[in-house]
Amino acid sequence: MLPENMILENEPTKNWREAELVIKFRLNPIDEVHTPLLQEWLEVNPPELNVFEQTLFEKYWKRVKKNINGWNEEELKMKFIAPIIELAELQEGNGITTCFDRSLSGTVEGVNFSVRVDFLIASGYQNVIQQPFFHFQEYKPSLNPTGEPMAQLLEAFMIAQTLNKKNIPLYGVEVVGEIWKFVIMEGKDYCVSPPYACTVREDLMQIIAILRKFKEILETRLMLM
Repeated sequence: MLPENMILENEPTKNWREAELVIKFRLNPIDEVHTPLLQEWLEVNPPELNVFEQTLFEKYWKRVKKNINGWNEEELKMKFIAPIIELAELQEGNGITTCFDRSLSGTVEGVNFSVRVDFLIASGYQNVIQQPFFHFQEYKPSLNPTGEPMAQLLEAFMIAQTLNKKNIPLYGVEVVGEIWKFVIMEGKDYCVSPPYACTVREDLMQIIAILRKFKEILETRLMLM
C-alpha cells in the first residue's frame, strides 16, 4: 500500500515540458517504430458490441461530434470520457481500483514530483492504491498553459516506477481535444501511438477496442508480475 503522503491535494509542482524530462532523466522517446508491447496493444480488432452497447456508442459518438468544440475540460470528462471508460469495460473488482482526479507524488532521482492524474487504474481497493498500471491525462481544447499533458503523463509514469518497485511496463493515454494518443513506458523508453480522433466513428471504435485490450493485458499479465 502507498504511504498516505503519496496522495496529495492541491500540491504545487513545476510545469515540466516533455523535452525537459527527456534531457533531465535521459528518457528515450522511440520514434517511427513501435515497441512490441505497443504494437500488440494497438493491433486489435474492432470490439463486438451488443445491441445496448451499440446504442450507447452511437449516442456518445454523435454527442462528441456535435459538442466537443464547446465543452470545457470538466464537460469533456463527464459527458464523454467517463461514459467511454465505462463502455470500454474498465470496471473495478478482482483487486483492481479506479480513481478520478487524483494527485500522486514521488521522488525520482532526487527530484520531487507531484502530478494530478485524471484517471488511474491500479491494484488496490476503493481509495487505497497499491500499484499503478494505467494513467490517463486529458486537456481540452488544446495544450493547457499550466502544463503539457504528455509531460504530465511521463511524470506519472516515473512516479509509478518508483512506487511499484517492479520493472513492469506502464500504459496510458493522452487526450488533447479530440485527439487520443496511447503510450507505453518501459524503463527509460517510451513510445507513442499515432493519433486517433474520437470524432471519427472508426477511430472511436478503435479507441474502445484498445482500452478493452488493456483490461485483458492487465488481468492476464500485469497483475501476475
